Order: sequence, then structure tokens, then C-alpha cells
Amino acid sequence: MPYRKVTENVGDQTILLVEGLGRVVMLAQETIRGIMAGKARFKLTLEQMVKIGYESIPLALVASGFVGMVFAMQIATEFVRFGAGKYVGGVMAIAMARELGPALVGIVIAARVSAAIAAELGTMQVTEQIDALKALGSNPVRYLVIPRFIASALMLPLLTVGAIVTGFTGGYFVAVLVGHINPVEYLETARSLLKLWDIFGGLIKTFCFGMVIAVVACYKGLNAAGGAKGVGEATTSSVVTSLLSLFALNYFLSLAFFK
Repeated sequence: MPYRKVTENVGDQTILLVEGLGRVVMLAQETIRGIMAGKARFKLTLEQMVKIGYESIPLALVASGFVGMVFAMQIATEFVRFGAGKYVGGVMAIAMARELGPALVGIVIAARVSAAIAAELGTMQVTEQIDALKALGSNPVRYLVIPRFIASALMLPLLTVGAIVTGFTGGYFVAVLVGHINPVEYLETARSLLKLWDIFGGLIKTFCFGMVIAVVACYKGLNAAGGAKGVGEATTSSVVTSLLSLFALNYFLSLAFFK
């Protein structure tokens, strides 16, 4: 019967989802154990830090700058209408530190780096290069996953700092020039309303984002199959899964940090 077939398909998809989640968690555990055991390779990690962090700087800063400008333009207009224009700077600072900066960097890295990692490892998998590594006695997790995991976890907070500063600065110019906000009040309310934990909380969030992006991308790449088509599917799945994971994780971390 059609109903029975639909039910069976849903059940099979649920089993596959739970199985995949379990494998991702196992890969994360193995990666963390390897890091704690001192199996990270400095040269490989440094190379990944350049690819993940340094090469993502223009994209992250441009995106955060324009988002900060748009956000400032919107809130400045409404705040001035209600006579609360002096609070634009404080709202901008809190929004960029808590949510906009971390979320933008997470999305940018998930879109750019997650796809690159999944495609690279997926190509290695379908061309049997990973099997060759195993045959030579090299651990793929140590050689491929750990450097990307460390680089992603460390570079996302650094990118977030730049994104926060860029977004806040862009918002400053728009609020002053377009919204006619007093520049002294903009900076003063930002100083008085922004707390140190707002910044640290946002950086911790991106640290967690980096770990999730690296684990998901590496898992999808290492499990690619079916030639070029499989690599493409793994890349697409890596980006989608990373983004959905970040959105869900962002909610729970914000609930825990800023409630």
C-alpha cells in the first residue's frame, strides 16, 4: 500500500540520519583524541589556517561591512522616528558582537570552506588516494582531518573579530551620514551597552562553528562514492548540512550565553 511504502521510506531515512549523526560524532571524538594525544602536524595545520582563514578575509569583511551598513540604516531610521537615535550605536555593537558577526562568518566559511574541504577529500576518496594513505601506514584522520579541524576552530574567531569591527564601523558611517546620528552618542552608547561577555560569547560560538564545519565537511568528503557525481553530491550535502547545523547550534548557544 502507498501509506506503508511512505512509512517505510520515512523510517529508512530516519535510520540513515541517526547513523550518519553517530558516525560524525565518532569522527569528532577520534579527532579530539588525536589532538589531545599530540598528533597534530604543525606544517599541515598552518597550510590549512592560510586556506581557511587568510584567504577568507576579503569575503568575510566585505559581507560583514555591507550587512552592518544595511542594519544601521534600518534601525537608525526607526530609532530616530521614536526619539531613541542615541541608542543606535549600542544596538549595533551588541548585534554585531552577539549574532551578526559570528553568524556571517559561520555562513561564509560554511559556504566557501566546507565545499572546498568536501570536494578535496571526496576527490581523494574516489581516486583511492586515501586507501593509499592507509596502505602506507598513515592515519587519514591525523593527516587530513586534524589539521582542518584545528585551523577551522582557530581561524573563525579571528575572522569574527575583523567582521565585528568592520560591521560596526560600516554601521557608524551610515548612521552618521545617512541617519544623522550624533557620532559621539553612537560611540558612547556602544561603549556603555556592550559588555565583555558579548564579545567573548560570540567568539566562543564561532569556535564551535569551526569545529562543526570541519567535522561535517571531512565526514562528507571521506564518505564520497560514485566518481565525479558522488563528489558533487558530497560537496552539496556538506554545505547544506553545515549551514543547517550552524543555524540550530547558534540558537542553542545564544540561548545559553545571552538569555
